[in-house]
Formats: sequence, structure tokens, C-alpha cells
Amino acid sequence: MENLIEKKLLKANQTFQEWKKVPFEEKQKLIAKAAEIFKNKAEIFGKLITEEMNKPISQAISEVEKSALMMNYYADAENILSPEKIESEFKISEIQYVPKGVILGVMPWNFPFWQVLRFATPAILAGNTVVLKHASICFGSGSAIEKVFIEAGFPIGVFQNLEIGHGEVKEILEHATIKGVSLTGSEKAGAEVASIAGKNIKKSLLELGGSDAFIVLDDADLDEAARVGALARLQNCGQTCVAAKRFVIQKNIEFDFLPKFIEEYKKYVPADPKLKDTKLAGMARPDLADDLEKQYQKALEYGAEAIIPLERISKNEFNPGLIRVEEGNPILQEELFGPLGMLMIAENDDDVLEIANNIPFGLSNSVWTKSKERQNFFIDGLQSGTVNINRMTSSDPRFPFGGTKTSGYGTELSLHALKEFVNIKTVIGI
Repeated sequence: MENLIEKKLLKANQTFQEWKKVPFEEKQKLIAKAAEIFKNKAEIFGKLITEEMNKPISQAISEVEKSALMMNYYADAENILSPEKIESEFKISEIQYVPKGVILGVMPWNFPFWQVLRFATPAILAGNTVVLKHASICFGSGSAIEKVFIEAGFPIGVFQNLEIGHGEVKEILEHATIKGVSLTGSEKAGAEVASIAGKNIKKSLLELGGSDAFIVLDDADLDEAARVGALARLQNCGQTCVAAKRFVIQKNIEFDFLPKFIEEYKKYVPADPKLKDTKLAGMARPDLADDLEKQYQKALEYGAEAIIPLERISKNEFNPGLIRVEEGNPILQEELFGPLGMLMIAENDDDVLEIANNIPFGLSNSVWTKSKERQNFFIDGLQSGTVNINRMTSSDPRFPFGGTKTSGYGTELSLHALKEFVNIKTVIGI
């Protein structure tokens, strides 16, 4: 391990010894200051995001603003980590929530500010310190976030950015100072990190891939479902775990819905990400575009039909594609991370539910129906961390976010996230 990285880990642990003693309300004041800086510099940081990973500038600015909104939620949050008094026959009888220590964050490139701050803010508010291993194309974002924490007045060592490669994660995670890890990324990366954490008896939180179903039933508002569906698939160039990836449509509305959906889908045309009115830009890296193209060809080889062909127009740009896929196509067991959607046709509600659940992922689904009875059927039956009714998936600071099955485990956002990296201590005395 490089001497500089070793020093940063030791600094994080040293700072933790004092930071954990800082009152909850004082931590909140610093979080509020950081949120204000992020909000005021949203355009500056938005440009950085666009430069690093190609996100359209308007979406990049919105990402930073949403991060500030989330931080303000925690700055005003109830302190649920206060000791809980338990009624009992003992003189001393309570539960305490004790921060774990230094937490490693392994974060992706697709939301370079939001993903980092979504993990770091509740972890830090709970009394932990954080070290970040960001995606290699987003080291600038990681450095910018660290500078904001310092500017806001956080002690040096509360948040530190480590410019390291994937090969160094194992050594850092095994370091005695690290007490837990939060990873947002692929199923493969999650399994590797969780394995290392497990061998070292360290807490892990995994937010992994998804292949969310966007379900449209025959009593839905088809115009709105088509409009929102296109956005749900193609926002951030389709490079988000919660993007709608499989459009499961009831058979008797196929010929009513599909033309509307195709019309909305074709409104997304690649353009310069630096322009404020751009809705779709290129993918973050050419190799990611290569991977998507291979998946497209694989799907076709196994019988998928191109409704709108996926057309590559530059090293990292596509005219978005849409394919009709039947059950049994192996592409359904993979995550499509880019501007390619899948259409599936179902006979009835039972068939829809079976198709929606018949994948290894379980992150977040969207159901479009006006019937309360049908809504409840899918709320009860869908195997996912979130179910959205007549809306697309989008995370909200007020609500828990996390997946099931190979989409991971653990909770981000909401007050629940404050307890992810704490030890629960029982205190009893007579």
C-alpha cells in the first residue's frame, strides 16, 4: 500500500475518535453548510460531471442540486440515534447506537456526485468517517466533493478521496482501520467486495444492478405511460440501475401503446452534452458502448426482434434501440446499461407478474394502472425493493432505497440509512 493511502486511512481513523463525540446537531449544521456550497456551485460541478462522463449538462446540474436537497433532508432529520430507554426491572436499561468507524465507499461513474453523497451523508452524520474509491474517470468529482467538505468546516479526515484503482480495493478493505464498505456497482464487483468484507467480518452494503419492469396494463393512461416510459429508459443515456429496461405490456393494448411509445422514444436523439436542451448524449466510455452493442447482437441471435434498431453513430453514441424479446432469451438475465430497451407482451396480470419477477434482479418496478385492486396485486407480488404506481422510478431522500435478490442488500436514504453503519449496544445495569 502506498504511503499516502496508508496515511489517509490512519488519519480517517484518528479523526473518527473525535468526530464520533461531536453532537448530532453540530454535525447537521456542517452538513447544511456543505449542502449550501453544492447548491451554489451546481453549475460548476455540473460541468465537471459532463466533462468526466458525458452526462447532458442540464441533467448534471440537476444531479448536484438533488444531492444538496438530500443533504438538507439529513441536516433537518430527527435524531433516531439517541439512546433508547427500555422499560424493564433494571435501573439501567437502554439501547445505544455506536458508529462503526472508517467506512469505505466504492462508487460508480454514472451519478458521480449523487451516489457518493447518498452513501456518505448518513454514514458521516451517524458519526463515522469516510474514504472514497471513485470510478477512475471521476477522480475530479471525488476531489471536488472532498474540497466541499473541507470548505464547509468538517474536520480533515471526515471525508477523504482516494485516487486508486480497482486492484487496490482488496488491500484497503482488509486494512484494520476499515470497519465497513458500501458499494454501488455491478453484480460482479459487489460479489467480490462482499466476499472480501465477509472474510474479514466487516459490514457491507451493496446497491447493484437492475432490470426493472415498466408494466403497462389495459386501464393505464397510455399517453402518459409512453412519455414517461421513454424518459425512464433513456435518462442518463440509459446508464442507471433503476432505468426502466423491460417494458411489459398487456397484449390487448399492444397496438394502441406501441406507436405512442415509439413516437416518444424517437424524440431522444444524441446531441452535444454541453447544450442545456440536450436530453441524450453519448455513453460514458467507448468500451461500455462496445459491451452494449455485443448484448444487442446476442439478443438478436437468440430470437429478439428489432422494433427500432440500435444504431451506433460514433465511438460512444447510439440512436436508441428497442427490441421485442420472448421469455427464454438469455439477454433477460443480464443488465442492459445503455440506450436499449426490451419490449415483452403478456396475456394477463398473472402473466405480467411472472414475467416481471422471472429475472435475477429485484431493484424497482413501475406499474401503470388506474385500478386499486390491480395496484395492490402488484404491490404484494413484485419482488423488488421499490414498487412505483403510475410513475417512473426515482430515488427520494425521504424513502428507503435498496434492492432484493442480486440487486443487493442494505438501505440507503431515509432515516433508516442512519443505522446502516452503527453497532447496536445493549446496556443493562442493576
